[in-house]
Amino acid sequence: MEFKEFTKEYINTLYKTLNNLNLDCLKELEELLRSTKGRVFIIGNGGSSATASHMANDLSVGLKRRNRLNLDVISLADNSAVNFALANDIGFENVFYMQLKDIIKKDDILIAISCSGTSANIIKAVKYAKKQNAIIVGFSGFEGGDLKNLSDIKIHVETTKGEYGIVEDVHMILNHILFSYLKKEYK
Repeated sequence: MEFKEFTKEYINTLYKTLNNLNLDCLKELEELLRSTKGRVFIIGNGGSSATASHMANDLSVGLKRRNRLNLDVISLADNSAVNFALANDIGFENVFYMQLKDIIKKDDILIAISCSGTSANIIKAVKYAKKQNAIIVGFSGFEGGDLKNLSDIKIHVETTKGEYGIVEDVHMILNHILFSYLKKEYK
């Protein structure tokens, strides 16, 4: 397949995937963000960690500097020194759990981003946050894995297993939709 044909196919797949989304779940997240009094923690690995960082930026200072919302948002993927120290000292599966331990509280929000929905460090953090009565928002892909099952709000991008690019693209687009809407509409 030549490059232009591949590109058109990719764009068509992205378009179809976006059109098949459950927008009610995204609306639930928008309403939750507008009403929360708690902190918002965001976690993700690899490309999803970049989405977590970008989302934290948009939902915190991106909205605050425009006098829209003043959300307390933190991406736990952002501090490489903390993440590598935890991974080295007590195991990668504890990277997000240990940062949430004794910090996340009832009614805080944990946004967990995982294409597969099966990453051990994501699932361990989600299970811990649920025990603390935090609200779990799962951004998943493929079949959704445990993350989809454990989430209170399920932002699921159903794709063929292994379509990381499409899932990560959609997750970022959904972040930009939320941010753009809240930036424009919320008073």
